[in-house]
Amino acid sequence: MKELTKVFKALSDETRLRTLGVLREKECCVCEVMQALEISQSKASRALGALYDAGVLKLRKEGRWSLYSIDREGMDSRVASIIEAATRALKDNPNAVRGRERLKKAERMEPGCAYDM
Repeated sequence: MKELTKVFKALSDETRLRTLGVLREKECCVCEVMQALEISQSKASRALGALYDAGVLKLRKEGRWSLYSIDREGMDSRVASIIEAATRALKDNPNAVRGRERLKKAERMEPGCAYDM
């Protein structure tokens, strides 16, 4: 039950939902999330951290980069169903669509553009 509560709490914030919508498209570093959602580094880092702590995201290091993606393989099937439903619901949401469009133009800044969680 604690795992589900953590996931629902993580999904109860607009920025975290929008972050999930961006990560639905591809693995991202903090600076790509910042650009896609037009938010500050600290806000992007907090959103990624909350989703990571809830077990929704996985983190992969590539040199000095910290890259986040949805942890589809590592999730319990109930959590995976919730995340799938949430990302499907974001598909046509205007804010999510704009974020995905901006993500196409987002560029990774210099290595280590943002601190690690």
